[in-house]
Amino acid sequence: MAIFTSSTRDIPTTAAVPRHVAIIMDGNGRWAKKRCLPRFAGHRQGVETVRDTIKYCLEAGIEYLTLFAFSSENWRRPEEEVSLLMQLFMRALQQEVSKLERNGVRLKVVGDLSPFDRDLQSLILASEQQTAVNDKLTLTIAANYGGRWDILQAVNRMVLAHPEKKGVWSESDLAPYLAMNYAPEPDLFIRTGGEERVSNFLLWQLAYAEFYFTDTLWPEFDSTAFAAAISSYQQRERRFGRTSEQLVRGPLSVVNADHSPENAGLVRPANLKINA
Repeated sequence: MAIFTSSTRDIPTTAAVPRHVAIIMDGNGRWAKKRCLPRFAGHRQGVETVRDTIKYCLEAGIEYLTLFAFSSENWRRPEEEVSLLMQLFMRALQQEVSKLERNGVRLKVVGDLSPFDRDLQSLILASEQQTAVNDKLTLTIAANYGGRWDILQAVNRMVLAHPEKKGVWSESDLAPYLAMNYAPEPDLFIRTGGEERVSNFLLWQLAYAEFYFTDTLWPEFDSTAFAAAISSYQQRERRFGRTSEQLVRGPLSVVNADHSPENAGLVRPANLKINA
C-alpha cells in the first residue's frame, strides 16, 4: 500500500479540481430547529446531503472525500441523541454500501471504533471489505475521531514498532501510522454552518489545506454551494513555502476571472449516471 508523504516534505501536484476534499458537516441541529423539528430530523436530512455530495465528487473527478461524522467529543451530547446517531449510522451503512460498490466508491472508516456496538463494528468492517477494490472515489467517514487522538496513536504505534530508533524520528517515520495513511493530505477543507474552526479534525493533515467556511447549513449544502467552494479554491495561490515568482503555472492551475460557480472551470462536469 502506498503511503502518502507530508506536504511539508514534498510539494504535491496541484490542479483546478482538488484531489482531496475534507468536510465538517455542521448545522444539522440548527436546520431542524429553524423548522421546529427535532434535532434528529436534521441528521436524517444530512444523510441526504451526503448522498448528493458523493455524487458531485464522482462527477467532478474528486478522488478523496473525507467527512467528519462523529468526533471523540460528541459523546458529551445527550445520550438519546448519541444513540440515535449510532442507529442512523448503522442504517445508512446497510442501505448505502451496495450503491457505493456499484458506483466505484471505496469506503473507509477512521477513528477509535472500540466504543461502538459490536454489530456496528462488524458492519463497518464488512462494508470496507465489500468496497475495497473500488477506485473512482475513496469516501472516508471519521467516526469517534479526533486529530489529537490520531497523532497520539500514531506516535505510540511508531515507537513500539521501532524501538531501535531511540527517540530519533522524522515525519516519514510517522506517516505509515496515521489513520489516513492511504490518502493524500486534503487540498480543500470545508466547514458548513458558519463556525470557523477545525474542531480537532485532521490536525496533522490540514497543514497546507485551503480553508473554506460557509454559513450554509449542512442539509442545505447542495451542488451549487459545493461549486462555490471549488470556485473559491481555484482562486487560491498554493505556494507551499515558495514565492509567487517561483510558481510555474500549468494548464490545470489556470483559474477563471469570473468567480461564479457557473463559470468556474471543471466544477460543472458532464452528468455521470449514478446507479440507484
